[in-house]
Amino acid sequence: LYTDIACGVNAGITSIFVLSGEGKMEELRLAAADAYKRLVSPACELDVTMEKKQESDRAAVEVFAENLRNLLLASPLGEKRVLAIDPGIRTGCKVAMLDATGKFLGNTVIYPMQKPDESREIIAKIVVKYKPEAIAIGNGTAGRETEAFVRTTLKTMNEKDIIVVSVSESGASVYSASELGAKEFPDYDVSIRSAVSIARRLQDPLAELVKIDPKSIGVGQYQHDMKQTRLDGALKGVVEDCVNAVGVDINTASYSLLSYISGINMTCAKNIVKYREENGEFVTRAQILKVPRLGAKAFEQCAGFLRVPNSKE
Repeated sequence: LYTDIACGVNAGITSIFVLSGEGKMEELRLAAADAYKRLVSPACELDVTMEKKQESDRAAVEVFAENLRNLLLASPLGEKRVLAIDPGIRTGCKVAMLDATGKFLGNTVIYPMQKPDESREIIAKIVVKYKPEAIAIGNGTAGRETEAFVRTTLKTMNEKDIIVVSVSESGASVYSASELGAKEFPDYDVSIRSAVSIARRLQDPLAELVKIDPKSIGVGQYQHDMKQTRLDGALKGVVEDCVNAVGVDINTASYSLLSYISGINMTCAKNIVKYREENGEFVTRAQILKVPRLGAKAFEQCAGFLRVPNSKE
């Protein structure tokens, strides 16, 4: 601040030397006023603005992180058969059926708005054939209308035990268009993958949401105004914390979920899945050491967070 004042004073130094008494003091006053107006005031304003921006960024990151934590740690439905419906009007509602382990069983398309009788008949046949224990409906366009249609259909069938749940679609389209989604369901288009994602979010939110960029699953507004490196680091830390706090079943987890476990990188995660596919389920934690490129140090870090339900120990 003193440097800024000095710079302003230097501007009038020549005239000050040739003046004396009141004239010199007046020139000093004008020089100081000019320094404050052009240099000191804008600098102070910028400093305060930056300080408040940093404070608001820290608070916003905390809000985003807490929202993400609540989404990831939402209570899972568990191993239940789920019928998923991704609602739509013009293109219809995409329907997908999953078994209790999340395995895809089949899909179809219904048009509740345009062809209600035909759609009702299709839903009835699916319910009779697969006996779903829950129906997950996306909360996107026509979500409420589709939910009302399904509830009316179940009431007509006198199916009182099937629960109907509205599930957030945030990020489902990101997953369906991603490389991972294409690898899991190479023979199906993005709309079917989106319906599958909705069902799995109900079965196990944590296992499904870790496949999606945390910024794409609706953790808060104005994320683009944040410093992206700080936001990415905070949200990734929350995902890792949640995954490790809950733990992972090593015999069912995808490599994207395993990669968040402490000590396991993406290469090790893929090697675990490959080893599991070639040699069958893990029956002891010690067997994890047989996975290629997973050494003793990595095992020491990850073993406590990997569950082996079928172990004799």
